[in-house]
Amino acid sequence: MPTAPLAEFYQEITACTGPELSALLPSGIQQDVGHFNVFSLSGLWPPAREKPAAPYVCRSFYKISLLSGRSRFEYPDATIELEGPALIYSTPKVPYQWLPQAPQAGHFCVFTADFLRPTSSGVVLDELPIFKAAGYPVFQLSAAEGARATAVFERMQEEMASDYAHKYDLLRAYTLELIHLGQKRQPATNLHPAHSAPARLTSRFIELLEQQFPLENPQQQVRLRTAIAYADALAVHVNHLNKVLKETTGRTTTSLIMGRIGQEAQALLRQTHWTMAEIADSLGFTDVAHFSHFFKRHATVAPGTYRTQVLV
Repeated sequence: MPTAPLAEFYQEITACTGPELSALLPSGIQQDVGHFNVFSLSGLWPPAREKPAAPYVCRSFYKISLLSGRSRFEYPDATIELEGPALIYSTPKVPYQWLPQAPQAGHFCVFTADFLRPTSSGVVLDELPIFKAAGYPVFQLSAAEGARATAVFERMQEEMASDYAHKYDLLRAYTLELIHLGQKRQPATNLHPAHSAPARLTSRFIELLEQQFPLENPQQQVRLRTAIAYADALAVHVNHLNKVLKETTGRTTTSLIMGRIGQEAQALLRQTHWTMAEIADSLGFTDVAHFSHFFKRHATVAPGTYRTQVLV
C-alpha cells in the first residue's frame, strides 16, 4: 500500500472540481511552519455528485474531517458506517478509504506533523490518543457538538483568508481544539492507560508489532515473526512475555503475532495486485503452500477464494 503525498491529494481535488491548483493553495503559505489547509466540502464536490472513492493508501499527512452525509469508512480490518454529523481523524499510519453513500456537506483540514511542532506544548501527534495507530477515531456527534465543530472550521477558513501576521498561531489553536473535541469522546481508559509494568510491556509489544505494518511494497518483509524474536527485542524472557500478554490481553504472544499477520494478509489480498508468492514472501512464509495453509486457518477460506469474493 503506497503513501499518498500532499501533491497527489491536491491533484485529486482538482480532478474532481476543475479549479487550478493555485486557487486551492493558501497565499503566502509559510513553509517553515509545515503545511496546513482547510476546505469546505460543499465548495469542492457539488451536492448532486458523489466524490469518487479515495485510493486505499496511507496518506503522508494528517486530516480532520467533519461530515454530515451518509458514508462509509473502510480500514484494513474494520468498516464503519456513518450518518452525520461525525468527526473523523486520519493519521499517516492507518490506511483507509472513504466511500460516500449520499451527497456530502461539511469541512476538513489537512496538516503535516511539522505544523504543530512550534507550539509551546511540544505536541507530538503520534503520541496523542486520538492518533494512536491501534484505533479508528471516528465519532458520531450530537447536533450541538456538530455545531461547535462547524464553528471551529468556519473560524479556520476566515483566518486562512485573512492577512493577519500571526494567523498560523490561531490555526494551530483551532486544530488543537478539534483534536481535543475528539479526545474528550474517547473512554478514560484510552486517554489514561495504566502505568503498571505489565501494561507498559504490553504497550511496548503492541507498538513493536504495529511498527512492521502496513507493508507498502513486495520487497518489504516482516522482520519479527516469533515470540522469541519479540522477547529478544524487548529484552525480556519469552516465558515472561507470554505470561504478561496472556494476563493483559487474554491471548498468547504467538496468537497476537499471527492474528496481526492474518489481518495484513487480508488487506494485501483485498487492496493490492501482489501475487500470492509476493504476499507469502513479504509476510515471512517459506512458500505459497505454507501461506495458504495459514490463511485458511485464519480466515476459513483459501487466499485465492478470499480475493475472488471481495472483488465481486
